[in-house]
Amino acid sequence: MAYFKDEAELHHILGMLYDRVKINPAVAPRIREGKIVIQFRYTEPTGIATINAAAPPTQPGAFYDVFWGDDTGLKPDVQMSMKADIAHQFWHGKVNLMMALTRRQIIAKGPIPKILKLLPAVEPVYAIYPVMLREIGRADLVITK
Repeated sequence: MAYFKDEAELHHILGMLYDRVKINPAVAPRIREGKIVIQFRYTEPTGIATINAAAPPTQPGAFYDVFWGDDTGLKPDVQMSMKADIAHQFWHGKVNLMMALTRRQIIAKGPIPKILKLLPAVEPVYAIYPVMLREIGRADLVITK
């Protein structure tokens, strides 16, 4: 079962999550400390999100910027490619990153230790994501097991 019906829905839902996280004082400063540009390349449906934690944010209240699309002009330090369903499961805390890398469910380019260092910082997002899905009326996307 595909979780996202198309690119617009993927962008809407994950975009909303990323927008919440970049202003979250419990999560975003720890991501900002990494001073890294991370690009997520999604397939089925297609979408590209780039987190720029290497430069000061342009949005007041944000700790970093998030851009959608392939024309950001940024060179990512780390590029993570995966099916959108894997990303959805990851943000529920259901995907072990090391196992997913080993199984090639997630393909990473760049210094993997940098991304692994951020894992503890993003753990609170595992609780934020399902709550957000319920708030926007998409409880049907919440993974409970």
